[in-house]
Amino acid sequence: MTDRIAFQGELGAYSHQACHETYPDMEVLPCRTFEDTIAAVREGTARLAMVPVENSTFGRVADIHHLLPESGLHIVGEAFVRVHINLLALPGVRLDQIESAMSHTMLLGQCRAFLERHGIHRVNGADTAGSARHVAEAGDPSMAALASELAGEIYGLDVIAQHIEDHSTNTTRFLVMAREPDFTSRGDDGMMTTFVFQVRNIPAALYKALGGFATNGVNMTKLESYMINGSFTATQFYADIEGHPDEPAVARALDELDYFTSDITILGVYPADPRRYDGV
Repeated sequence: MTDRIAFQGELGAYSHQACHETYPDMEVLPCRTFEDTIAAVREGTARLAMVPVENSTFGRVADIHHLLPESGLHIVGEAFVRVHINLLALPGVRLDQIESAMSHTMLLGQCRAFLERHGIHRVNGADTAGSARHVAEAGDPSMAALASELAGEIYGLDVIAQHIEDHSTNTTRFLVMAREPDFTSRGDDGMMTTFVFQVRNIPAALYKALGGFATNGVNMTKLESYMINGSFTATQFYADIEGHPDEPAVARALDELDYFTSDITILGVYPADPRRYDGV
């Protein structure tokens, strides 16, 4: 299998940065959609996929929680990436020449204070790296892009203002996906287990299902719900816990969960990224 890692977006996107930081020796494979990214691994075009799941400022990435259980892939790692936003412009352009900045709407919102302070008009772009490429190709010195420093390097743009995001802790969490699970790996900073489940239709089922994690001292770091097939009565839950299913406390908690659920699927068991605990 080709030693590639796939990601959604263009070269220079923050997902590309995540691949570069986490697997610097792997060849990257940009893909048009998340579905294409997953298919690249499933079909053997890439060995791994780097998929964003949540951002510390904007919450979970839309549609990802629906895609993961149906992907046929398994989580084998995670990566936390600080989202440093930079103002990129044509070489030689000064900040006072910039009249507009293009980027994905999420990044435009994350730099609101800086843009207002400098009177820069916001222009919605399809994505961050694509906006950088557009600025490079347009050749307009009054237009800039909001993107990563990596995007600037790729498209030949200068960084004329660095790390201009409003929130200094802005971080995106990525999951690393593979065709086969790996239950043998162990991390120096502990292990994470991710799973989805549906509770049985009995009173207080969710409360009872989660009780085993509390009584066994297993820390649940994430619990989210979402509807299945557009039904208000069919709800699936997505959860992250600290620990490995081979650990007695985790095994007992999962056994208790199984008793109160109609379906439970482990999506992955993987080493915790050390940046999970150090504030990135």
